Amino acid sequence: MSKICQVTGKKPVSGFKYAIRGIAKKKKGIGLKITGKTKRRFQPNLMKKRIWFGEENRFVTLRLSANALRTIDKLGISKVIRNMRAEGIAV
Repeated sequence: MSKICQVTGKKPVSGFKYAIRGIAKKKKGIGLKITGKTKRRFQPNLMKKRIWFGEENRFVTLRLSANALRTIDKLGISKVIRNMRAEGIAV
């Protein structure tokens, strides 16, 4: 299963991890320098949640990010599922 939030569409993004050396200027050094960088992936904060969908009297299992949980709290599950179905996402 891919690491994509079903509501917000968040997915892993790539970036760099920096290796830093030196003594900071405020500690009387010459400053911090980047001595190397390696590629890494930033993973979304995904959780598998089982939410009661009152309109259809059933539970709906979704793979959500923490941000999507806040969206569901704000808009309500029925409006979120209606938007997902309009975009063509099966629920």
